[in-house]
Order: sequence, then structure tokens, then C-alpha cells
Amino acid sequence: MMKTLDLIVPCYNEEAVLPLFYETVRKTVSSLPGYRATLIFVDDGSTDGTLRALKSFAARDASVRYLSFSRNFGKESAMLAGLRASQSDLVAFLDADLQHDPALLGPMLEALEEGYDVAAAKRTDRAGENKLKSKLSDAFYRAANRITEVEIDPGAQDFRVMKRKVADAILSLSEHRRFTKGMFAFVGFKTKWFPHENAERAAGDTKWNYKKLLSYAADGIFAYSDLPLRLPLYGGLSLLAGSVLFALVLLIVRLCGVHVPGTLGVLFAVLFLAALILLCVGVFGEYLARVYGEAKGRPHYIVSESNLPSARKP
Repeated sequence: MMKTLDLIVPCYNEEAVLPLFYETVRKTVSSLPGYRATLIFVDDGSTDGTLRALKSFAARDASVRYLSFSRNFGKESAMLAGLRASQSDLVAFLDADLQHDPALLGPMLEALEEGYDVAAAKRTDRAGENKLKSKLSDAFYRAANRITEVEIDPGAQDFRVMKRKVADAILSLSEHRRFTKGMFAFVGFKTKWFPHENAERAAGDTKWNYKKLLSYAADGIFAYSDLPLRLPLYGGLSLLAGSVLFALVLLIVRLCGVHVPGTLGVLFAVLFLAALILLCVGVFGEYLARVYGEAKGRPHYIVSESNLPSARKP
């Protein structure tokens, strides 16, 4: 009996690479005996010819499905839309830029046959990437793994194949600000990792700028850690200890006959307290903004066009 496999491919302005990606993936999946694969492309509000290319694939290939968003909602929303549209036994995420090597699909599927629930790729290097972005990314994962409730492999990628129960577990997490790498770590399941060297994009440019990366990192921290909420307590205790120490130093200095202007201590205390208060307000604001976003209940995305017969509603 053939197993069904859905390949979810988020796309944003990938017109230049899509023909090569499509041909490469079709050759790969056609060589997988015992599997019937469906390609689910999610056009994340592209402004180039991405949607036109997807329609051309679907016109000649019945196994191609696509959804097109009304605007750019982000990769996390595109991945969610693909999961909701998927109905197969197995589900995979795959980037359209060919940095995720489709040749790994075979070994990944074999891992699931061995009893693993998830087969996931992780890169062993960041060759070809911007050095500053690479260092910031490494620093983020080191910090996140120390203060959050989940453990995320620094080299982990979105490229993975999973069983239906894992996909359903991810879908059960309904938060609006999604951080999929953290979600996979949160739900657990038996995972086999596939290390591979980093590959450059086959065409086009990366869509991740520093602003998007910073927002993505913030989602990862605030979604899986309550440590920032405790910072005011730690800050208050530190301030109390510092104030006592500072008062003792001033007392000793005065007892030694050294004149210390009183305004100096007052100015230091005011500036320090003001900075601490602003920091606390900022932390509370970040959490409040996320609570407000959840309370509004807005959809994760809006579908403009689709050839899916029955996609789950956002």
C-alpha cells in the first residue's frame, strides 16, 4: 500500500528559482518507491511572477497544489497554511531556494520507516552566509537555550519530514505569533537528525533582513520563556543590594573625612532608577503586545487564490 506524502513549500518572490526547484523535486519524488507525493506551494504574497509559475505547474501536474495569500504574512503563516492544507500520512517542509537538498528526502523517509517520528536536517556550517547574521544567529540560540523551556539545536532547519501525529500536534498549538522551531522542540517526539553542509541559494536573494530576524528572535524568546517577566524582581533585588553597598561606601568615605557632593549620589540614583523602570515597562509591553494580539483573534493569513479542493480555514 502506497503512503501519501505532502511537501509544503513556502514561497516569497521565488520566480527565478521555482522552475529548477520543481524539476529537481519531481525527479527526486519520482524515484521514491511506495510514496505518492503532493506538492503544496504557499505563495506568501509575492510581488513577482511566483504565482504565475505555480499556476503553470498545476496546469500540467495534478499533484501540484497552491495557495496564494492576499499579502505577505510571513514564512511562519505560510508553513501553518501548508499544514492545514495537508491531509497525507507524512508531511515535509522544504524551502524553494534549494538550500534544502531534496536528495535528503529518501534517507529521511527511511528514518521514519525505522520508527522515528521526525527526520530533520541541521547544517554543520554557515558557509556563504553573511558573517554578522551568522554570529547573531548563533548568539540567539545560545541565549534562547539558556532561558527558554525548550532546547533548540543551533543548526536546526525547517527542512524536515514528520508523521501525521506530529503535524497534528503542531496544529494544536494555536498561538498567533508562531515560532515553529520552538514548537517542534516543545511537542517533542523521536527525532533523527541529518547533518549536512550549508548550500547557497540556487537563485534570487534571501528574504530575511535584520528587522525580520530580530522579530523572529523576539518571538522565540517571549513565546518560550518567562524569565524577562522575572527581571524586574532580580533588578529590584540587585538595586537594593547596590543601594545598601553604595550607602556603606558613602558612610565610610565621610567617616574618613572626605567630602562627597550629595548631588552626585542623587543624580546616579535617579538615572539608574529611570533606566530600570523603562526596561521593566518595555518587557511588560512585549508580553502585553502578544496577549493583545492573541485576544484580537485575527486570522494568521488570508487566502486570495487556491486550487485546493478543501483547505482548512485560517
